[in-house]
Amino acid sequence: MLNKSSNQQPFPFTFFILLFIGLSLPAAKAILSNEEQFGSGASAAAAGSLVKKDQRRALVVTEYGEISSIDISDGHGGPYHIQFITLEPNSLFLPVLLHADMVFYVHTGSGRLSWGDEDDIKRVAIKRGDLFRLRPGSVFFVQSDLQAERQKLRIYAIFATNTDDDLYDPAIGAYSSVRDLVRGFDPKVLRSAFKVSDEVIESLINGTDQSGIVHAVPTKKETFWDLEARFLKTFLTGKDGIAFNKNKKKTKTYNIFDEDPDFKNCNGWSLTVNRKNSQLLKGSNIGLFMVNLTKGSMMGPHWNPRATEIAIVLNGQGMVRAVCSSTAAKKSECKSMRLRVHEGDVFAVPRFHPMAQMSFNNDSLVFMGFSTTTRRNYPQFLAGKYSVLQSLDKQVLAASFNVSNTTVDQL
Repeated sequence: MLNKSSNQQPFPFTFFILLFIGLSLPAAKAILSNEEQFGSGASAAAAGSLVKKDQRRALVVTEYGEISSIDISDGHGGPYHIQFITLEPNSLFLPVLLHADMVFYVHTGSGRLSWGDEDDIKRVAIKRGDLFRLRPGSVFFVQSDLQAERQKLRIYAIFATNTDDDLYDPAIGAYSSVRDLVRGFDPKVLRSAFKVSDEVIESLINGTDQSGIVHAVPTKKETFWDLEARFLKTFLTGKDGIAFNKNKKKTKTYNIFDEDPDFKNCNGWSLTVNRKNSQLLKGSNIGLFMVNLTKGSMMGPHWNPRATEIAIVLNGQGMVRAVCSSTAAKKSECKSMRLRVHEGDVFAVPRFHPMAQMSFNNDSLVFMGFSTTTRRNYPQFLAGKYSVLQSLDKQVLAASFNVSNTTVDQL
């Protein structure tokens, strides 16, 4: 294992043991045939859960893009609501009013995010690897770039809770369409609010329904951005205006590919993001992590003492093993899981449940995810230099396993 710098502390913020293993597809199938797999319908007492890519719910499907979602439980808490937003080049995700705290990761493509709250209208460019957060009550929209390579803009978002007031409520969803909110008022109220003619209000009310994603085309008289800026400014503050506020400090995204991994060796690398290294997450209860395992590698057995980990497989395939945190629990109360995961699958493991992730000999395994805390976090490992077993008295450890001291000395 190689540290990212020679000055790194002896026990870093994130410590992943990356090992080389030999795991073939036939061996994986044999293992899975002898042990139950847990999917989205798993018992609430399972050591974790899995939602396959083909189990996502379609929310919007158009020629310009699509939105799908899942709700996943870690077997103890949640469910956690995740959405997958895909925009074709030069497409527009129409404005919505956000109901819950939203943290998202840009998987592919690039575009522009515009949002507003009670203070200002803001805009930021987003690209692959970016992490960003929007707060409840924000109104936002996204436009994808028209790239030469025609790459789609893919955004993976989790809608979380900071306080009881910001709780994601399935009854009202993650956000509301601004168009639907506006059309809910009578023409007189709208005319007074927007200070426009009856013809404009009539066009707003009687316009044909649109899906949540459309083709982005500027108007002839005013650019799309000018119109949306005026609309958002009026909707949020009651003040008309067409310019973005350029005097305030520029908002920036956090790009994970601009940072050095926490740890890296020939078997892969890992990186975590929390409120310490990204001010975007200050006040949030969601952090982010990414792990890249090369072919035939493993992240050693470990557990997270502070947070549930919800991971999305970005590339490749492999195995995930999670076990119950206590043998004192009845078998009916907790079941270990062993899962084969592919690109697009989502798996969750609750805190204090030991887990290990493995890539196959013929494929790598890359996954990113969200952790349910942004505080400083020290994952606990069973093996290696910083193993929790190394801190225990050897005789006590031998008694715990009911083995000889000689056996313990070899651990």
